[in-house]
Amino acid sequence: MNETYYEFGTAADRWDRAQMFFEAKEYGTAARILGGLVEEAPEQVAPRLLLARSLYHSARLGRAEEELRAVLELDPVESYARLMLGRTLERQGRPAEAATQLRMAAAFEGDFGPREG
Repeated sequence: MNETYYEFGTAADRWDRAQMFFEAKEYGTAARILGGLVEEAPEQVAPRLLLARSLYHSARLGRAEEELRAVLELDPVESYARLMLGRTLERQGRPAEAATQLRMAAAFEGDFGPREG
């Protein structure tokens, strides 16, 4: 991998840089930085979740789904990851799978919505 200045510095420097690029809607650059952080500390949820968001916003939905599933392996009740996974599955044309994830996200947030029936 060709390194740029984006990949240099401490993990904290790179985390700050990744957040800056994400906020500037430079999702590809943010994903590149975050990919390195995730490789270094695969057990950390926050970099994986921001990587998934960056991938989602750059329409790399398959990779976003992989990262979201990895987040949920680490933290099965991470409601935002469930919500994002549902939205990612919707964008991939998988509404039944998406609905399951969206219901779980709502339940984890305490939003049970109107009952049908």
